Amino acid sequence: MDETTTTTLRIGGMTCENCARHVTDALAGVPGVRAARVDLAGGTATIDADAGVSREAIAAALADEGYDLL
Repeated sequence: MDETTTTTLRIGGMTCENCARHVTDALAGVPGVRAARVDLAGGTATIDADAGVSREAIAAALADEGYDLL
């Protein structure tokens, strides 16, 4: 069984609840991400992911939706 890690990331470009949903969906679509919780007010996302999920994969998924991994 793969090890799961929990990481909180700063996300740029979120301005509304719709943005938060887009970010949640983008993160959930990254292979190996098991859960994603977005805090719009704090500008962060907390993800539970397999240990092998790369920061680059997360950044690419966010960029595809118009958001930045800070």
